[in-house]
Amino acid sequence: MTNTVPKILIVGGGYAGFYTAWKLEKHLRKGEADVTIVDPLPYMTYQPFLPEVAAGSIEARHSVVALRRHLKKTHVVAAKVTGINHANKIATITPIAGDPYEFEYDQIVVTAGAVSRTFPIPGIADNAIGLKTIEEAVAIRDRLMSNFDKAATLPPGPERDRLLTVVVVGGGFAGIEVFAELRSLASSLVKSYPELTFDDTHFHLVEAMGRIMPEVSLKTSEWVLKNLAQRGAAVHLDTQVTGAIDGNIELSTGETIPSDLIIWTAGVMANPTVVRGGDLPVEERGRIQTRADLRVGTAEDVVEGAWAAGDVSAVPDLSGGGVGGYCVPNAQHAVRQAKLLAKNLVAVLRGEEPREYFHKNMGAVAGLGLWVGVFQSGNIALKGWIAWLAHRGYHGLAMPTWERKWRVLWGWWNNFWLGRDMVNLSTVQNPRYVFEEFAARPRPAAPAIDPKSVAGDKAPVAGAKPEKAEKAPTEKATAGATG
Repeated sequence: MTNTVPKILIVGGGYAGFYTAWKLEKHLRKGEADVTIVDPLPYMTYQPFLPEVAAGSIEARHSVVALRRHLKKTHVVAAKVTGINHANKIATITPIAGDPYEFEYDQIVVTAGAVSRTFPIPGIADNAIGLKTIEEAVAIRDRLMSNFDKAATLPPGPERDRLLTVVVVGGGFAGIEVFAELRSLASSLVKSYPELTFDDTHFHLVEAMGRIMPEVSLKTSEWVLKNLAQRGAAVHLDTQVTGAIDGNIELSTGETIPSDLIIWTAGVMANPTVVRGGDLPVEERGRIQTRADLRVGTAEDVVEGAWAAGDVSAVPDLSGGGVGGYCVPNAQHAVRQAKLLAKNLVAVLRGEEPREYFHKNMGAVAGLGLWVGVFQSGNIALKGWIAWLAHRGYHGLAMPTWERKWRVLWGWWNNFWLGRDMVNLSTVQNPRYVFEEFAARPRPAAPAIDPKSVAGDKAPVAGAKPEKAEKAPTEKATAGATG
């Protein structure tokens, strides 16, 4: 018997993808549709926690949500969607193991998110690291801690300064948060290294615009600048990075900053693998053209059976607060769009009309290290520890699933009494190094000897006495030689 159940394919398991699948499981009736979510990673990353993961304030595993644990009715596929032929409703899926194959669908939901947007600046691709994944956040933390260990063994000088210098490129929320959190981490680390002082650490943030954090008021952003300056951090406004070869950060002002840790947060772009690998309409900034009801298309033309949400989509901001008339790429929009998308998709399957997405920005909140934060909602601005509590309260509640909420809250509670976890696990990048160092290896085989050449070398010479035959080694001697 032919299976007539509609197939829904969700491309990407990040914010929007996870929430879409999660809510579809709630709204769909049993047997009403078959849902498949495709992502090379088996978890959703709660990206607002990445700066705190980098600072060791949150356990890395607690800031991600396992897809298979919380999506009980959804088929989870560890793979990438490398092609979308929506004209024939066929997607090309490339699994993390095995050969690519084609997947037929009836409805496709594109929620592939965004990746770091960089420029062809010499040295950036080779020496910098982004802050879009949990792996990057962990690597940043371990690199800074490893650099402290190395610097503590060196005398004062250029090499030690380079190891203890952090450069963050980009003064948006992500850049400021990781910059401030790492400054807080470094201040804590210094107390455990008698060989180092606070003045040995150097923090620089480079921003091409004339201000930081455009999401908050100018007055609030100026308070953040003042707070960072009081904590020994330098912010370079109206400045661009022109080079980063061999870890030497060259600025448009002519200054050069040697650093072993360069963090790039200067913008994002829609996932190019998905956008360029399909036939769905794309707007001028490289995002999938999306209607206010979250169906792909324009106000006049609908691409039937195609939906999009989150950072990969260009969704009109009906509140009037967006950039260029579209919703900005942030968690607030991604989560809310996904929830409505699930409802709208179910409505269309049942022959009902979808609703348009409308969300007015509630404000912005940022953590700037332990006990320091900022909060902005309209004309209301909070600063200091009250804003820091608001930051943790908001994101603690926004973390999906109670299982994850409790893990994060429990970690914060433990840290309150026990202090920040300072364990450095940088060697996890090469977990076999000890085993490889001491593992026994077979000896190289002895070179083969040609019998003819041996016979020629041993040919008797006239008048010479014959040589005595060598005794064959005993079994015991042989075993001892090879054992």
